[in-house]
Formats: sequence, structure tokens, C-alpha cells
Amino acid sequence: MMKHVTASILLSLMIVGGPARSHADEPLNFNRDIRPILSENCFYCHGQDAKKRKAELRLDLRDVAVKSGAIVPKQTAKSPLVERINSRDPEMVMPPPSSNRRLTPQQKQLLERWIAEGAEYSTHWAYITPVRPPEPVVKQTAWDRNPIDRFVLAKLEAEGLAPSPEADRATLIKRLSIDLTGLPPTPEAVDAFISDTGSRAYEKVVDRLLRSKHYGERMALPWLDAARYADSNGFQQDGDTWQWMWRDWVVRALNDDLPFDEFTIWQLAGDLLPNATTDQKIASGFNRNHLLNGEGGAIAEEQRFVILFDRIDTTATTWLGLTMACAQCHDHKYDPITQRDYYRLMDAFNRVPESGRPQRFSTRIRVAAPFIELPSEENRTRIAAWESQIATANKEAKLIADAAFQGWQSGLRADGNGGDAKDLPAPLVAILAKPTDKRSADETKQLAVGLRKHFDEKVKPSLSKELPQAANAGQLKKELDAYRADQMPRVMVMSDSQPRQTSILDRGEYLKPTEKVSFGTPEFLTPLPQGAAANRLGLAEWLVSPEHPLTARVQVNRMFQHFLGTGIVKTSEDFGVQSEYPAYRELLDWLAVEFRESGWSMKSMHRLIVTSATYRQSSRITPELLSRDIENRLYARASRMRMPSMLLRDWALAAAGLLDGTIGGRPVYPYQPDAVWEPLAITKERDFTYPASSGSDLYRRSLYTFWRRTVSPANMFDASKRQACRVRQARTSTPLHALTTLNDPTWVEAARVLAEHSLKAGKDLDSQLTHAFRQVLCRRPTAADLQLLRRAHSRQLAIYKADSAGAAALLKVGASKRNESLGATEHAALTVVCLAILNFDESLTRE
Repeated sequence: MMKHVTASILLSLMIVGGPARSHADEPLNFNRDIRPILSENCFYCHGQDAKKRKAELRLDLRDVAVKSGAIVPKQTAKSPLVERINSRDPEMVMPPPSSNRRLTPQQKQLLERWIAEGAEYSTHWAYITPVRPPEPVVKQTAWDRNPIDRFVLAKLEAEGLAPSPEADRATLIKRLSIDLTGLPPTPEAVDAFISDTGSRAYEKVVDRLLRSKHYGERMALPWLDAARYADSNGFQQDGDTWQWMWRDWVVRALNDDLPFDEFTIWQLAGDLLPNATTDQKIASGFNRNHLLNGEGGAIAEEQRFVILFDRIDTTATTWLGLTMACAQCHDHKYDPITQRDYYRLMDAFNRVPESGRPQRFSTRIRVAAPFIELPSEENRTRIAAWESQIATANKEAKLIADAAFQGWQSGLRADGNGGDAKDLPAPLVAILAKPTDKRSADETKQLAVGLRKHFDEKVKPSLSKELPQAANAGQLKKELDAYRADQMPRVMVMSDSQPRQTSILDRGEYLKPTEKVSFGTPEFLTPLPQGAAANRLGLAEWLVSPEHPLTARVQVNRMFQHFLGTGIVKTSEDFGVQSEYPAYRELLDWLAVEFRESGWSMKSMHRLIVTSATYRQSSRITPELLSRDIENRLYARASRMRMPSMLLRDWALAAAGLLDGTIGGRPVYPYQPDAVWEPLAITKERDFTYPASSGSDLYRRSLYTFWRRTVSPANMFDASKRQACRVRQARTSTPLHALTTLNDPTWVEAARVLAEHSLKAGKDLDSQLTHAFRQVLCRRPTAADLQLLRRAHSRQLAIYKADSAGAAALLKVGASKRNESLGATEHAALTVVCLAILNFDESLTRE
């Protein structure tokens, strides 16, 4: 039981105005007005979990609640529930004081009114298949650009609010670039957009960004968080993996606009498709991105169940928007998810031929079967070269060995004691004692084979110093084996080749199986499509079936979260009964149906959202909106938020002209603090020295930075640890963030290179400052901006004129070469100003 009022109640009281204000003249809506109160305060002890149920009373089912007598519809005075919630007796009042819950006077009034109206229940709104609602009629017909706007405007008009003006074009192109590619537009692109007077100027920018190869990189970021993608296993050994091949597939699929139903099926069951392609098998690696525990004390079978539980949680959160983890041990306390539902679903994943522990391939690489080997062109070339050298060495060694054998054989005396034949087997000695013409054909053959065997096993090893070719071939073979183990990509994928019996586990303990179960989907949701297979493929097809109530809603909600800052349902990880009731439920349903019926095109939905007037609003907040809707839940303005740290790094590199835009490939190792992985080196199993990249690899996008689960990149704050599924980013604000963007070598070097380009681009200080400003902020500086920048530059110039050593030290930061023809003092001063520009609030913020 929770201590606080639910988010939905707070939403109704603080933002929408609450039922007493907005819905006083209409019957109460159970899902909106009553379920949040019961779920928050009653269901923990009086819900579906029989093991925790008190007094054998259920309040989550109307028939049971009425039959028990706790609720007497339309008769509040005769309803014990009303008496108990209003009692002053600590032994009688509900919720009991020990629960740390307390109903507000308004909540009590709502419950009384609900019973007076008949105490009607209704199925949780998220568990009902969405149907396309009619678009509302609005008064300001000139404002809306697509159906999204009509739903938003209708709500704003009902609340007595007006939408915000459209943002200026420089802000819009920066916003679009952040949201669709994560890279700054060039000044030329900004100028072209501002000067384009055509009616489709905005749409042209949108379509160009949707076509960009960097679109898939940007859109992959939240999906990698959901998939808990990382480049290592976690735990003490934290072995490296090859799952970046799955990451590259995600980028390609998003760029190609693979329909979301196929995107789903490939990732959950690509390996089970008929004649599955390599890409489809790689896609199934979604559910192999989990942690792998190879520590000595880890019990393999226990770890296998940990992996199974993780797959259930990740799949449920990503596609269903439900928290199913508690059903591992007992029936869910709030949602109608039973323990039986949980284990029936788990059966789909309990067929993978895995042990629960990773296999050691090298001191660095540890992956677990099943996997597929996907050698690169470089791998093939190097392996072919090794095999050619080995073949040559073996051929030379054989010739020399044959000659040595002939010499050794000719030195044997008839008694078998000549040469090196002192240990010759007695049967061979007996044959040798016979004259050649007295030996039978079988004896001749036996002698030839036996002597060669004896020579190879007993004599040849002692001649190794005289046969360097043989030793060379052996060394080359070892090198080839080591190369294959450490450098041959092996991406972990799914397989159903080892089906097992699945049972419900008592309290989730893997050693305590109880009732046997077979695959099935949760009974409170729509059933499997007719003819669907009872495996992961059937599960995937069920998730994207037209009748499914959750999948489309969950995905479009996260799209809104991405583009507008907060989802229509704020708790994007939880659409269950503990979630808030969405103020824009009709819009959510409209979007879900549109997504499904338009062929599951993600790009089409993204285009629909970013071309809406709702998205194009200014983010400036008025005093009225600040007091009535501080979280912008009504979308009466655009949301303003700091860019994710991974984008901040990319933005700085791109603004400086340093970014390497290569798509895909192995992870890279950009700047990190010295000995960043040193805490892992507690044994001598492997070398945890950070293998810093060089050259262009230092400037790849953050997406490609090696992600170690035990020590994630130090300069990527607020990022997911990638140890569990996460679908909603946390935003914090601490001094560490500013210390990173002011002192990390990435930002300092970017400022230095940006200053160098600016010195070359302008003949005077104002033009140099304007160049740097535009590269980062995507607009021209105002007169006030320039005045501020000039003053900062003047101060820094004075500092570095008096401190030439400090200037030299600053200009040495970063691996990129400096143009030595530039004056160090001027370059250092402008570098600090550029670093300040990179740290402007407006630079760090998606306006």
C-alpha cells in the first residue's frame, strides 16, 4: 500500500481541475474517479492476491464486493464501506492507521457519491481494445493542422486555455533536429528554412530529417534502453559480447521504417520465422541482451531462471506497459495478472538451449549459446591468410618429417634396437626380425603403419628443434584459434531447440516447482489469434493483433513522450490500474488505431506528431500555465527539457566539426577518466585497462561508445545503466553535470576546434563569435548576446595574455591536431568563450 495520493488524483486536482469542478454535472467515471482511490488504498489488502487478502473481502470485483455486503449500491447509509472510511475509531477506520494511508475528505465524498449512483464498476480502460473516437469539434478551427490538434484544442477550450503561439523557425528546426536526428542543423540549413516562404517549408525539413541516415541512430536510443542493451555481461568478470550487431540491426530497421508489427515479431521470434534470414535471427537478440553471471559461485540453473524472469519483465514492460514482476511470486496485488498467467507466458521463453552461464572464448570475450558466427570481411581475409601460412608450414614440415622417417627407418637393425627404436613394440620387432621376402602382405602393412605411428608419437617430438617448420605450424594454429576466439563476431540469438517443462514456482523459487503449465497469454487480455503457434512466434503475433488493447497504445504513448516530453500516460512503463487516468484518453485511442490501421509505420506516426500545431508551439510558459499546468500535461505549450547526455556529446562534436558520421560497427572507446575500469581488476583473469580509441573513433556518435554494465561511461549522466529495461528517462540536475560539460576532454576539445574554425571563418571578433554561436545554438546572436560574448572574450584574452603557459595547456587538450599558425593567446581566449557557448542553458536544452 502506498503512502501518497495517486498521480491521477493529483492530475485531476492540480491540472484538469478535478471531478468536482470539471465533471460535477455528469455521473462519475469509475476508471477516472474511483478506481485510483480503491487501487491506492484498498486493493493491497482487498484485491485479487488471496495470500494477502484480509477478512476475505474483495473490493476489486463488484459482484463479490456487493455480495459481501461491504457495498450496498445506492444506499450509502447501509454500506459498511462508508461507515469504515468515516470512522474515528482507529480499530475500525479504513484504511487502518498502520497502512500509512489516509483518504482525503474529497476522496471520501467521491466514494459516497459513487455508491449513491449505484457503485458501478467498469473494466480498466487500458484492457479494452481501442476504437477510433470521433474527432472533437473545436472553435478555433484556424489553429489545428491535423487530428492531434483537434483533441488537444478541445481540451484546452474546455479548460478556458488557449494554445501557445508557434515557435520561431530557428527554434523549430533545432527542435526537429534534436528529436529526429540528434544532430545540429547547419547554419545554411537554418537560413534556407527561414527564407523558404513556401507553404510546405516546414514539411520539407521534416521529410529531409526522416530520410537522414542519422534518424535511425537517434530513434534507437530509447529502444536500446528498453532492451537493456550493453556491450558486456555485467558482474565481476563482465565479459565483452558482440551484441552491437543487434544494435546495428535496430538502426537499420528504423531507417528502413520496418513496420512495427514486423519489428516486434522479428525481435521476439525472428528465429522462428520460416526460412529465417540472418537479419531476422539477429533481431531475436533483443531477448539475449540480458546480464550473464559467470562468477564462480553462481549456480547455473538459478541464473537461467534469473534470465527467464528478466525476459518476462522486459517483454511485458516494452510491449504491454505492465509491471509483471510481482506475479513471479504471487498474484498481482493490483492488476488481474495471476501467478499462473506469469508462468504460462514464461513457457514461451523456457525453450532456449542455454545453461545460464556464459562461455569463455578469451580473457575478453564471454558469450552464451545459442549464437551465430558472422565473420566480417576482415575476419575472412585474416583467417584465410593464417590458414595459407599454416598449410605451407605443414607441407614443409611433412616433407622434412618424411625424410627424417626414412632415415630413421633405414637405421633400424633387424633386432629392432638400432637408431631410436629402443621402445619399438614387440610385434614390430618380430616382423623386423624376418627377412623382407618372408613377410606376409599383412605383416608388411602392419610394419609400415606401426613404424610410422611409433615415429610420429615417440621419435618426432624429440626432433622438434630440428623441425622448426612443424613448431611454426603449431604456433600459427594457436594464433589462429586465439584470433577466432577473440575477434570472430558471435551475436547471441534465440532458439527453441531445447523445450523444457514449465511449472509455477512456489514464491518464485526455482527449486520449488508446483503445478505444471503450458504456454498461454494472460487470461484477462484478448486471446491468442486463431491458429497462432503456442510459442514465441504466437506471442509476438498476439501482441500486434488488431484486438490487442495495449501494444499500440503503449507505443504511441512513448512516441508522445519522446516528442512532447511526457506521455499522454505519464507512467509509460505502467498502464495497469495503478497508472494515472489519461486526460487525453480519446487522443491516445485515436493514435493507437491510426498507428495500427496505417500499417504500423513508425515514421508516419512521427511525421504526424511533429507536423501538428501542438508540437510546433513555443515552449515559453505564461504565468497562467505555470500556475495551472506546470508539468504541461495539457500540451498548451511545447515542453522544454535538457537534451540527453548522449545527445549533448554528439551536439558538441558536430558543432565543432569533429563528429565522425559513420553508421554502425564495433563499439569505440572515447575519452574517459584515467583507470576508469580499474575497480574491476580485482583478479588477474583479464586486463581491465581502458583501451582508449584513437583517430576518428574518438569522435563517433555516443550510440557507439562501448557500454560496460559495471562501469557505464562516466560522461553520460542520467543514462540508463542498461541492467534492466527502462522506458522512461530520469532527468536530474546536479553540479556533476556542469562539471562534465565544462571539464570533460570531449567538450574542451570541441570548444578548441570550434574556436579554430571560428577564427578562420571570420575576419573580426563579431563574425568569429557569430560563427561559433550559430554552430551551437542554430540562430544568430542578438546584440545583447554579442555584447555578453565580447565581454567574456575580453576577460579571457586578458587572462591568457598574462598566462601563456595556461593557454598552451588548454590548447593541448584532445587528440586532434591544432593549427599552430593561430596565435595561442587568441585561440585560448576564444576556446573558453566557445566552451561557455556550449554550456549555455539554451545550448543544452531542447527548447
